[in-house]
Amino acid sequence: MDELLGKVLGRTKEKCSHMDKREFLKTSGVLVASTLFSKLNAAQTAAGSRTNWAGNYSYSAKNLDLANTTEDVRHSILGHSHLKALGARHSFNGIADSPEEQISLKHFDQIDLDAKAKTVTVGAGVTYGQLAPYIDSRGFAVHNLASLPHISVVGACATATHGSGNKNGNLSTAVRAMEIVTAKGDVVTFSREKLGDNFPGTVVGLGALGVITRITLEVQPTFQMTQVVYEDLSFSQLEHHLEDIFASGYSVSVFTDWQNHRATQVWIKRRVDQGPHFNPNTDFYGAKPASRNLHPLAGHSAENCTEQMGIPGPWYERLPHFRMNFTPSSGAELQSEYFVPREKGYAAINAVEQLRDQITPHLFISEFRTIAADDLWISPCYQRPSMALHFTWKPEWPAVKSVLPLIEEKLAPFADRPHWAKLFTMSPDRLRSRYAKMPEYKALLAQYDPNGKFRNEFINRNIYGG
Repeated sequence: MDELLGKVLGRTKEKCSHMDKREFLKTSGVLVASTLFSKLNAAQTAAGSRTNWAGNYSYSAKNLDLANTTEDVRHSILGHSHLKALGARHSFNGIADSPEEQISLKHFDQIDLDAKAKTVTVGAGVTYGQLAPYIDSRGFAVHNLASLPHISVVGACATATHGSGNKNGNLSTAVRAMEIVTAKGDVVTFSREKLGDNFPGTVVGLGALGVITRITLEVQPTFQMTQVVYEDLSFSQLEHHLEDIFASGYSVSVFTDWQNHRATQVWIKRRVDQGPHFNPNTDFYGAKPASRNLHPLAGHSAENCTEQMGIPGPWYERLPHFRMNFTPSSGAELQSEYFVPREKGYAAINAVEQLRDQITPHLFISEFRTIAADDLWISPCYQRPSMALHFTWKPEWPAVKSVLPLIEEKLAPFADRPHWAKLFTMSPDRLRSRYAKMPEYKALLAQYDPNGKFRNEFINRNIYGG
């Protein structure tokens, strides 16, 4: 084990090797599982647990192993020719599926905070909804969160899932080390200190390098935030003031239904300790301040959304759009997302808007967010500040599947990169061409998984083209 992870795990100032049961039940809302290593096939698994959370994807893996220890993980890996780790089931495609076996590490619920090093190491089963209140109560925060806190830390980082903010990298950029069990059953630590220039190739690994058992993140002092929502922002304001609009808060989201050349809502999340601050009762580039809490989807109750109206609160209760103990977004839905260079953001929006008549019959809502550039080889934000165009679709896959190629063709001039864990139809050749470091990434896969134990249909198609 390398020096960094050893320090985090061995000389922790504040340690929670096994969270108190009452605290765990409170923060996760689920029962502490049995300590026995078990295997469940499709017939034994509870109803719905063999699909992803949205219900649009059914896993084909014959069995699901439930691991409690690293030795359990090694046993499962060595006992199968093909295996993939299953996280919180928030991916919309087959990235976590396997032709043979899946393994769940949801019982890996340890959280170890090293206040001196400003790092936190979490087990592979920990979600951001569990992590955030724990570290906040001890005076710390992570730099950003996704729109919903239900996702696992490991799964989010492995797929370059992101929050928002011109100066905020995706969630993966906080990773400092990972403990991984490789195809040979070796327990190894990946860190920049150990791997040097190759470390950025492992962080967004798509689960293809091995099974991550623990991950270490950088943390910072905790902070308070406010959230203000505005309604009806003209796209003409985005055309002329896009940079200013997305720089108006620590995290900014712009929602649209692609009708009437306007954004339906703008959500601005600001740190209390950072300016500038705006009067929530003042117009924002012509958009009107909301008079009540809103859900991004018209007609939906805002009960499951995070607090708005400029009321200060902890970072983890403002950065996500949705609260932990409520159904996120609309529930039954499909999602797609494409990243383009931020300076081309309005041109990309304008191009997609031409498809509004094809898009809107099947759409719940779209969202625009900005993300800082990073150095992670197959991150959609690799070496370019980005804007993400997100689509939350009605559960109408045949219709959505026919619309996605139209969107991808409109975005092709902007060298769009799809979110790895969401739905897209881009050809493997075009996808791979978007990543200059793809050959080096494939070389890492060959080094750590020479026989393709962690490969599946998704990896074979999109990484290898087969």
